[in-house]
Amino acid sequence: MESAKVKVYAASYCPYCKAAKELLKEKGVAFEEVDITDDTAMREKLVKMTGGRTTVPQIFSGEKLIGGYDDLKAFYAAGHAL
Repeated sequence: MESAKVKVYAASYCPYCKAAKELLKEKGVAFEEVDITDDTAMREKLVKMTGGRTTVPQIFSGEKLIGGYDDLKAFYAAGHAL
């Protein structure tokens, strides 16, 4: 079974985005980065997709929202894998 596609919505200036991408790389997870640094329309869409979250990064596994960097760390600490 193929694993779910992981997407990371990020901004170029965000240290948590960089940390989340590094953690995913360390875990060997392939992901697609969606840079929303200067994309107001995508930021607005992301707020709707996440139920009101306005921060980056926002990490999805398929349609499932993992959350931000701290959520990703907790996800792995709980023994889950992407």
